[in-house]
Amino acid sequence: MQNKRLIIILLIPSFLLLIPLIAMQFTDEVNWTTSDFIIAGVLLFGAGLISEMVLRKIKNNNYKLALLALILIILILIWIELAVGIFGTPFAGN
Repeated sequence: MQNKRLIIILLIPSFLLLIPLIAMQFTDEVNWTTSDFIIAGVLLFGAGLISEMVLRKIKNNNYKLALLALILIILILIWIELAVGIFGTPFAGN
């Protein structure tokens, strides 16, 4: 069961990264560079692997849910900051 879950966690980011790759073939509106794919891959695979670690190591369901929510929130905030620089940090190149 755990290995099947790990495979699914690794496949989801792969399919998510295929979306902009395919979109780039049909429109000029999506213009990702290699570094964009690398950064997105690190974020998605990292969040997935950390989530898997939380699911395996934490026994208390309340802590598990809280940590998974925190991982998701951090992923979303970093993604938004890198995409549009909503906070204006140097992290996003501002």
